[in-house]
Amino acid sequence: MSIPIRKPLCLLPTPLHRLDGVSDDLGMDVWIKRDDLTGFGFGGNKGRKLEYLIPDVLASGADTVITCGSIQSNFIRQLGAACAMVGVACVAVVMDKPYEFELPVENGLRAESGNRLLGDILGIQWEVLPNGTWDTLFDALADRATALRAEGKVVYEIPVGGSTALGAYGFLQAAIEIREAAFDAVVFASSSGSTHSGLAYGLHGTSTRVLGIACDPEPEIAEEFAALGQALAELVPLPIRLQPSDYSVDFRFVGAGYGIPSEAGQAALEYLAQREGIFLDPIYSAKAFAGLLEMARNGEIGGKVCFWHTGGTPAIFAQADAGHAR
Repeated sequence: MSIPIRKPLCLLPTPLHRLDGVSDDLGMDVWIKRDDLTGFGFGGNKGRKLEYLIPDVLASGADTVITCGSIQSNFIRQLGAACAMVGVACVAVVMDKPYEFELPVENGLRAESGNRLLGDILGIQWEVLPNGTWDTLFDALADRATALRAEGKVVYEIPVGGSTALGAYGFLQAAIEIREAAFDAVVFASSSGSTHSGLAYGLHGTSTRVLGIACDPEPEIAEEFAALGQALAELVPLPIRLQPSDYSVDFRFVGAGYGIPSEAGQAALEYLAQREGIFLDPIYSAKAFAGLLEMARNGEIGGKVCFWHTGGTPAIFAQADAGHAR
């Protein structure tokens, strides 16, 4: 097996512990994987990806890294931290609310707070565009990278969310941290795909169901996950090739769209904070935990279940109105 070079950034393994109150409420055995406590760049799962992406950046000789996403992107925030540590410029081409199909409703997040504020502290070079489609954002990323190269910069491009084969490898390794716990299911927020692909390959062949709760309404997203997973399988290499049908992606909890908090998510956020003293984020993990709660109450999952907390809590501080679910 080929082992990518790792730069230790996170405090690993992250804690894994039982949620006693939630377990009592649901009548099942619920555990939580605390990637909100990775200890790097304000926490979150993206640090796992960057442990393998950053060595590749340095090996390329790049002096500038460029990526794109929402202005409240958790990946951009942690990428900015990693780039600052190794002396590489970080350029982020962002929109407040990129969308797939049509202009979304107001998301209730302040653009200048949360991850944007932390990014300013880290020295991220922001290029903020008017809201538009993801394709428009991707084109702007390519144009900005071309312009930087014309200026003489050595540029390393990273796609949205750090979802590359190296990013997925970070979560192939993460799966090792729960393989021996024999969970019946692991539930987590699923969006750009490297978390989902890495866990799907890492837990393949075990009895653990890998259940992604979609935070992005794109209907063909499983095909993208499969392509990313196959790139991972070629990188390592691995003897298996998972197909789109092998990825469980539940779209019921997306709400009004990507980057927009949902009523069910807000209720889940408040419930876990008050029941266990653990905060979720309104964009990803709250929606995923709302999915876990409903699936448990409907009998869709049971036994011993792990909720993988992917972090993202700075977005709480960008909420213009907490929007209490009660």
